[in-house]
Amino acid sequence: MEREKYYITTPIYYPSDKLHIGHSYCTVATDAMARYKRLRGYDVMFLTGTDEHGQKIERIAEKQGMSPKAYTDKIVVGIKELWKTLNISYDKFIRTTDDYHIKAVQKIFKQLYDQGDIYKSAYEGWYCTPCESFFTEHQLVDGKCPDCGRSVEMVKEESYFFRLSKYQDRIIQYMEQNPEFLQPNTRQNEMINNFLKPGLEDLAVSRTSFQWGIPVEFDPGHIVYVWIDALSNYITALGYGSDDDSLFKKYWPANVHVVGKEIVRFHSIIWPAMLMALDIPLPKQIFGHGWLVINGGKMSKSVGNVVDPNVLVDKYGVDAIRYFLLREIAFGQDGNFNNEALIQRINSDLANDLGNLVSRTVGMIEKYFGGQLPEKQGGTDFDADLEKVATQTTEKVEAAMEKMLFSDALIELWNLIRRTNKYIDETQPWILIKEEDKHPDLAAALYHVAESIRIISVLIQPFMPNTPELIWKQLGITDEALKTWDSTKQWGLLSKTLKVEKGAVIFPRIDMKKELEELELAIKASQSTSIANQAKEEEKAQEAKSADEPEIPEEITIEDFIKVQLKVGEVIASETVKKSKKLLRNQVKIGEEVRVIFSGISPWYTPEEMVGKKVIVAYNLKPRKMMGELSYGMILAADDENGNLSLLTTDKADFPSGSEVG
Repeated sequence: MEREKYYITTPIYYPSDKLHIGHSYCTVATDAMARYKRLRGYDVMFLTGTDEHGQKIERIAEKQGMSPKAYTDKIVVGIKELWKTLNISYDKFIRTTDDYHIKAVQKIFKQLYDQGDIYKSAYEGWYCTPCESFFTEHQLVDGKCPDCGRSVEMVKEESYFFRLSKYQDRIIQYMEQNPEFLQPNTRQNEMINNFLKPGLEDLAVSRTSFQWGIPVEFDPGHIVYVWIDALSNYITALGYGSDDDSLFKKYWPANVHVVGKEIVRFHSIIWPAMLMALDIPLPKQIFGHGWLVINGGKMSKSVGNVVDPNVLVDKYGVDAIRYFLLREIAFGQDGNFNNEALIQRINSDLANDLGNLVSRTVGMIEKYFGGQLPEKQGGTDFDADLEKVATQTTEKVEAAMEKMLFSDALIELWNLIRRTNKYIDETQPWILIKEEDKHPDLAAALYHVAESIRIISVLIQPFMPNTPELIWKQLGITDEALKTWDSTKQWGLLSKTLKVEKGAVIFPRIDMKKELEELELAIKASQSTSIANQAKEEEKAQEAKSADEPEIPEEITIEDFIKVQLKVGEVIASETVKKSKKLLRNQVKIGEEVRVIFSGISPWYTPEEMVGKKVIVAYNLKPRKMMGELSYGMILAADDENGNLSLLTTDKADFPSGSEVG
């Protein structure tokens, strides 16, 4: 009998040089689901990968003095290493720079154009480069991007458009007829009421203002814009649009796309519209999970609150981190990450409940029976209830997992763990050992505990893939038939003459106070190292750029130029800056205002020479932090190819400070 197919995907990740624990959360959850389905006997395809095109990548690579492809090649290595660290069992890793994906996307774009679903026009609107998204005026929040809060820029360029509005009514109808399509239900309500019913606008799907992307084959000046490119990965990874589309025929439609809530709109509106246009069945479900937040704010590198999963795994092991992510947060909702909650979970659930259960069970079998249970066994008054709870747990875990309620599944599993610990307290093996005629009952009690642990060890495999092997080794379980999912539905499969081998404690308890201090230092060190490495790379790139090629200035319009405010300022105080060979800290009087402006001019000017000088200041620059203090503006200077530098000033010494330059 052919196995049922199950196709599950994560979003393809933007290749950041620092994937944080928030990115790991989504992938760990998807991996748990893939592992669960494999254990249930499904033929699983689990896809992940990287979305590598766009203006954002092009700018970062240029800043680092690299080609975009070289930059993404470097980053992808790190992403794959992280997934290996977190024991992610993906079946395929797609990169949008893969040749087969590029060719398939070009075919998709051409087909949509030929059938009239894509047309050429011009676009003018607000664009957020970090989010690679266009927004209308009313969608902005305080003039900023509604998704990330960053500044947006006005973009006007020739573009191809996808007739998204054409599919608006069909998508609404599909969602209303398929209430399980977008989960949780709150996401579906949001899409219908906030985006679909107010009306969809046609979507710009090509760009001409940058080059890093898939060229439109019939119009090389255009590159395919990110969502046509990125969203197509779910089918191109299966060979759609290639000479061999057997995987596409086998696994499509996808059972579920697991995505963060910030990209639900693209997956539940743009992607279905594309598929409808291509006459391809829609995925069965899209699940939009919440964010992992710190102190109520989304985890983000830009605000410096990221947590490096490698630091956590190094300290506590991958299974402890996977357990925390899946247990602490109800999938679909936002969840708070903090170090104290992590250590509390490790101590309470893993060390006290599970680790202690295994340790004391194996210890009692060794102590009371020399490591091997006798064949002759009796029974206790508490056996039937434990058997009932154990055999019912599998059904409860399955019910939760089918809805991707990972936390609920683990709650049911830990109910069995705690019930087993309670059973030990009820049967009191330390009392039974004192009466020889009770030894058969003692053997039965310890067998019941061991059999319950066997069932637990099988059921935790999707969540904590390394831990079961440690348990099986201590319980002497080598028969693969005892490790299958279906085996958990039948009680009493362990050999009555079970032989154990005591090992190390699976989850040792942690000293909370000491560990919090050490963990805080480790995370800060990781963040500092990352920032330092990034700064070094940028410095190297700048040096290489300066040495290898002349910098060609970008032309600007008069409208661009008049945005810059230049004013005359008088330096009223100046001092050297400790730990810096170049910087002077200047106090500059501009009209009635005095500003602190740092300037890298100390090799050419002493603080004494600066005082009293009238200088030209770039007045309306955004303040930036230098040496732990904000610098408000820039003192302009000229330099030549011989390394000489001269401040720009007025030719009249008595010219008043605060005067406009222009």
